[in-house]
Amino acid sequence: MKTCSSVLEAIGNTPLIELARIGKDLPGKIFAKAEFMNPSGSMKDRIALKMIEDAEKEGKLKPGSIVLEETSGNTGIGLAMVCAIKGYRFVAVMSEGNSPERRQVLQAMGARVELVPQAEGGKPGQVTGEDLALVEERARELQKELGAFWVNQFHNPGNCAAHYETTAQEIWRQMDGKIDYFLDVVGTSGTFTGIATALKEKDPNIQCWAVEPATAPVLAGKPVTNPKHVLQGSSYAKIPDLWQPRVCDGYITVTDGEAIRAARRLATEEGLLCGYTSGGNVAAALRLAGWCDPGARIVTILCDGGMRYLSTDLFK
Repeated sequence: MKTCSSVLEAIGNTPLIELARIGKDLPGKIFAKAEFMNPSGSMKDRIALKMIEDAEKEGKLKPGSIVLEETSGNTGIGLAMVCAIKGYRFVAVMSEGNSPERRQVLQAMGARVELVPQAEGGKPGQVTGEDLALVEERARELQKELGAFWVNQFHNPGNCAAHYETTAQEIWRQMDGKIDYFLDVVGTSGTFTGIATALKEKDPNIQCWAVEPATAPVLAGKPVTNPKHVLQGSSYAKIPDLWQPRVCDGYITVTDGEAIRAARRLATEEGLLCGYTSGGNVAAALRLAGWCDPGARIVTILCDGGMRYLSTDLFK
């Protein structure tokens, strides 16, 4: 292996791991893309690098620029890493409802963290669309105040492009093109839309399914009974701007309990310490693997690592 001139060259080319133990008695086979093995610990490293480099090419960033982003933590951490290498000051605007480990990592990497109180009745660990609206409002204020470049991952096409150009291509190669299903929890929709678009271009028969919280299946057009759930950084009970329903073949929901149990099984049976959203993806994959055709190959994403959730109830 050649040396890297910076940590940015280590982004991507993450392993794709068959979950052969927790899925051993099921008809389908589950494969998980270990995105928590990116340098800063999540799939968001890919979009952080892409969106910053796009902004540089477009002349939106110059030496000494301030970069600003609203984040649940992972995109912010990826951006803090990229900005540290490129010499930009970075300001992360996030809800107080996100796990404290994320803000601690951001601060350790030199970012300024602007914490926004949750909406009335908010619960730590459960960030809602209302909470996110307050974060966005504060981000707009700071952008004007600081004259910063706002990355704006919820609307930035580079978010989808990063996964279209890298993650999807890696999955296709690693699976030798033999994929029956792809499924993923939808947050900004950059990961789902980018990967699903690329995979369907290669094989239109691949089924791409969106994973949603059982209490907030808004993409499936069903009522939101409770916008509060444990899938941090995703499913804010609203349809994201980057969402493309044309590449979605179906919807599957998971409860908080299912996500937590799957995350714990990943740790104890597969040796993979991952977060809530990874647990949600695996819970959905397990259900799909139970009723799909024998031998069907299911690919999902392990979004981030469990070390960012040690203050929560995930592993207690």
